[in-house]
Amino acid sequence: MNIPFYKYQGAGNDFILIDNREETFPKESTSFIQKLCHRRFGIGADGLILLESHAKYDFVMVYYNADGNLSSMCGNGGRCIVHFAAYLGVINQKADFLAPDGLHTATISGETVALQMNDVEQIERFDKYTFLDTGSPHHVQFVTEIDKYPVFKEGRRLRYSKYGNSGANINFVEKLNENIFMVRTYERGVEDETYSCGTGVTAVAIAMYEQGETTKTSIKLQTKGGDLQVDFKKEGKKYTNVILEGPAKQVFKGIWKE
Repeated sequence: MNIPFYKYQGAGNDFILIDNREETFPKESTSFIQKLCHRRFGIGADGLILLESHAKYDFVMVYYNADGNLSSMCGNGGRCIVHFAAYLGVINQKADFLAPDGLHTATISGETVALQMNDVEQIERFDKYTFLDTGSPHHVQFVTEIDKYPVFKEGRRLRYSKYGNSGANINFVEKLNENIFMVRTYERGVEDETYSCGTGVTAVAIAMYEQGETTKTSIKLQTKGGDLQVDFKKEGKKYTNVILEGPAKQVFKGIWKE
């Protein structure tokens, strides 16, 4: 079985992209997806994304975490699949596609993709953290000296102790100035810190505005893998026109021989 694949990264968040419009990929095999994502015995990635056909929209995004299981929305993965769709000739500069959390639109300019995320209304604020869902569930918590913070240890502890088996992504944040925040994220399904997380920085931007840490509606997020930007509007209690923008780059392509 020879499977053509493409390796992508969006601000260091890396993915295996596969054109599955002919529906030949063994998508029910969790162990096979785990193998492809393994960084020693496979291609290596934070997740695997299938591009599939849709009768009404440009394409469907099917997303798997590195553990081989279907997952909720991935913002950086969503931006990467838009670039991939343009590379395949499925779209030109604009996309309307179905993702795990519903319909998304996006625009592409070179290696920059701006992805419209879902509206956010349900935000839970607590003394030490904020919880919200931006396509995936996110815990947002302030820390100091974020470069030295034990993200893996504390992220893993919170992911399981507070949120159980279903888990949540854990974001640690440090404010740099009025509209720039540094973010580090422990991702469920990857079960490690990733270089960036698209739904995570989206959650951080909204949480920072909700908490009064910024009055800006265009927020820059610095991650280990690069910079991302989140723009939004606040309408009553709802955050609308949420746009996640940043780089999406094809790194290499190859053929998996099984």
